[in-house]
Amino acid sequence: MRKILSMAIAGLLTIGAVQAQDKGGPVKIGISAGVTGPYAAFGVQVKNGASQAIEDINKAGGIKGRLFEPVYGDDASDPKQGVSVANKLAAEGVKMVVGAFASSVSIPASDVYFDAGIIQVTPSSTNVKFTERGLWNTFRTCGRDDQQGVVAGTYLADHFKGKRIAFVHDKSAYGKGLAQETQLTLKAKGGKEVLFEGVNPGEKDYSALVSKLKSANVDVVYYGGFHTEAGLILRQMRDQGLKATLVGGDGLAPKEFVQIAGDGAEGTLMTFSPDARKNPNAQAVVAAFKAKNIDPDAYTLYAYAAVQVLARAVAETGSSEGKVLADWLHQGQTIETVVGPIAYDKKGDLTRPDYVIYAWKKGADGRIDYAGNELAP
Repeated sequence: MRKILSMAIAGLLTIGAVQAQDKGGPVKIGISAGVTGPYAAFGVQVKNGASQAIEDINKAGGIKGRLFEPVYGDDASDPKQGVSVANKLAAEGVKMVVGAFASSVSIPASDVYFDAGIIQVTPSSTNVKFTERGLWNTFRTCGRDDQQGVVAGTYLADHFKGKRIAFVHDKSAYGKGLAQETQLTLKAKGGKEVLFEGVNPGEKDYSALVSKLKSANVDVVYYGGFHTEAGLILRQMRDQGLKATLVGGDGLAPKEFVQIAGDGAEGTLMTFSPDARKNPNAQAVVAAFKAKNIDPDAYTLYAYAAVQVLARAVAETGSSEGKVLADWLHQGQTIETVVGPIAYDKKGDLTRPDYVIYAWKKGADGRIDYAGNELAP
């Protein structure tokens, strides 16, 4: 009886929180970001970006006088923990969520959010499946793996014609999906791979993989996965004398990639969206980050934009209900954000996504970075 009574009280509290939001109280916004775990560098970007956006909106008086109240959850980039965070945020009465970073977390979490009537905007989950299941609540401020894969596959076909190309992935929804999409485009353009191999993330010794790559006499290694493993594989490739060019996706974007890979990182190629830090509309926000000694690189500004998207929907509808906000976003209205204008199709995907090829190069200061090193696809 006591357990039933506790559950009833908890339910009433949740209903009360939602009603308070609808009557003009604070608008609760969930932030699901893996600030611990293997991809904490990305999780911190998501948290920093969303937090700064909430801070800026509240300083400006909120949305029609209503302030955003952040509710944080650390999903550790783990699917099971991501589902636990989703349930926690739902119990807190949240009706909108920014996150998660990883597709392997965003996809199962979105089912929880769907059942709870929560709209989800991810700044970074690029797996095609996230928006392909017919759910009304899934949106992103980034592109998709099939779009990214077309750019990468086309570049490989055009610039490495006749070269021996190997595909390696980390078996994750993001990494394997991106490798497969890139492979499909390469094949469609007349190229083919000499190796398609999966690795276990979290390992430290990839010497067996490197030996296999050397035996295949590869010229290019396309890696689908994140910066940690990519950096280790590249360092061990160089240590074993393999000079093949490493090509990857947006998972290589954190500066920690260079710290792991060392000088061998120079010459690595990567697909990513245009550098949002250069957007004229983002300069005040970039300055606010730098005043806190934060470089808003990679997905930081995309998380900021996710909050802007939700804020605009709240302002236009006067509601904080997830379904109402989603219905408005699906109309395809243009929203000005720090990453440029955003409009959505019926799936929750961007109507005008873009990717470019970056080269990691050593600058005059001796640092290896991709900023400013865009290459034509």
